[in-house]
Amino acid sequence: MANLSADLATVEYNLGVVRERVAEACARSGRAPESVRICVATKYVEPDAMAVLRDAGVTIAAENRLQDMIAKQERFGDDFEWHFIGAIQSKKIREIAGRVSMIHSLATESARDKLANLEPPVPSLLVQVNVSGEESKQGVAPEELAAFIAATPHPVSGLMTMPPLTDDPEGARAYFARLKQLADEQGLNELSMGTSQDFAVAVEEGATLIRVGSVLFSDPNK
Repeated sequence: MANLSADLATVEYNLGVVRERVAEACARSGRAPESVRICVATKYVEPDAMAVLRDAGVTIAAENRLQDMIAKQERFGDDFEWHFIGAIQSKKIREIAGRVSMIHSLATESARDKLANLEPPVPSLLVQVNVSGEESKQGVAPEELAAFIAATPHPVSGLMTMPPLTDDPEGARAYFARLKQLADEQGLNELSMGTSQDFAVAVEEGATLIRVGSVLFSDPNK
């Protein structure tokens, strides 16, 4: 994927469309639109385009890579609430935790156990669950989730998942529904699920956080 950049008018318009679709999905599922937060995945966002996101009204920047996040925070650190959504190297968990308000992608025992060395305040923690069972994806297996959470040295706020790639957003629904079921079983409230392609379905199934990126930069006339 190429790096993403666009003018303010395009991003403002697309963000408005995303908010409208979130509101419609919430209406269909009997929820308040305020129950869903929009995280913008900034992995492919050009550094200069971060200013466009800020000016368009984006409040949560969700980054995959620590070094990229550091570079962006040097320029825009106070402009966003920062989340981490990428694979975590256990040796970097301390620095990641010190830079974000939420980690979406806690997925390994090594990273989890390093959390014991952190002193409060600790960011909100979401456990990434491999609901689909794909070998190519990180995540805790559903049958191991309860034990993983019990061994986490700080409170877990919720769960995250990435369903298999599909051309039809409806193909992700069963995976989102399963994550909601797992969260309910564990008494967890936060659900990070849904991306540019399938966020409306994710909201219908209970997402409280969606992770969008390319949809904000696409030409609305195409």
